[in-house]
Amino acid sequence: MKDQLESNKTTVRDFYNLAMNLKKPEEAVAKFMGPYYRQHNPGAGDGPGPFIAFVKEFVRAFPTFHFNFKQLIAEGDLVVVHSHLVRHKDDRGVAVMDIFRLENGRVVEHWDVLQDVPEKAANSNTMF
Repeated sequence: MKDQLESNKTTVRDFYNLAMNLKKPEEAVAKFMGPYYRQHNPGAGDGPGPFIAFVKEFVRAFPTFHFNFKQLIAEGDLVVVHSHLVRHKDDRGVAVMDIFRLENGRVVEHWDVLQDVPEKAANSNTMF
């Protein structure tokens, strides 16, 4: 079981990195996506085509964006990625929580929640 959880984390990390940070969504889909892809982000459609289009539009809007992965947590067939999205050099960024579900070692479902990093916080803890 522990080996499967680590394998799932590696799959998600590699999928996310290839699609988003390396900006190669077609390769990420071919290598890591399952026979279907269910999307829970209301701004993106189901399936590989809409995923690729979503990434390409994000690249067009923010050509230098980068996700810094902070934590990956796996349980069962789910992998949670806590990351810091920086859209451009002057951006404080966005704290992002993505949840991916895998079947047979392939990514088949996605949820996400985003929160802007504020200029000032009410505490001295970081968001990461």
